[in-house]
Amino acid sequence: MSSAPYVIDESARSQDADIWFALPPGFLPLPLRELIEAGNSQAEAAHPGDTLRPLLEALPDVETRQRLLADLGPVLRTAQLLVEVGTIHCSLGLHTDDEGDRGLLLSMFTLTWRATGWAPRGILAARAAANAEGAEHIEVLDLACGPASLVQTRLTGPPEAGFAAQRQLLQVTAYVPCPDGQRVAILTLATTAVEHAGHYRALLGDIAGSVSFDNPLSAVSSDVPDED
Repeated sequence: MSSAPYVIDESARSQDADIWFALPPGFLPLPLRELIEAGNSQAEAAHPGDTLRPLLEALPDVETRQRLLADLGPVLRTAQLLVEVGTIHCSLGLHTDDEGDRGLLLSMFTLTWRATGWAPRGILAARAAANAEGAEHIEVLDLACGPASLVQTRLTGPPEAGFAAQRQLLQVTAYVPCPDGQRVAILTLATTAVEHAGHYRALLGDIAGSVSFDNPLSAVSSDVPDED
């Protein structure tokens, strides 16, 4: 049986890229800066829904589209906050509840950088986990890219969270220190499906396991054969 192919985002080939990761099926990217620009635009032609059109067209039914459109305002506010704290990637997770009513489970994945004073990477990972407030589950991860930690917490979603507002929110966070020992990549997966905590921990653990600080595409030659 062949596995589903990975879709390589254009950013993975950027000269400025310094971290690579892979997301499993079910995640759709949210263009944070484009959403902010569309929301702030005075032009009538600029509408946030236009920016999200590819995402909306990928949704399974009209009800799901309407649900997300209703949360568009909070998404715009959240986008602004995420950019301000250094988030460089955000994706919306859409998965079927195979163990329940087969409804749609929504989640949000983000990747954020945190600058820190130099320390051995194992210390940075342990320190980040120890400083997490309200942690109900902590793991030490030994990834291919180095030491890391994973923390699970629960909190009440802020108004900016849209569908999560005033509801219990499960948040799973992986702290992956950079090889230079001066930055930590923070991978976060948040969802209101708190009853599936174990699955979301495993899911984020798999995503963290794909992180690389060395270009994994460098071994794939992009040279075009010379023509005689």
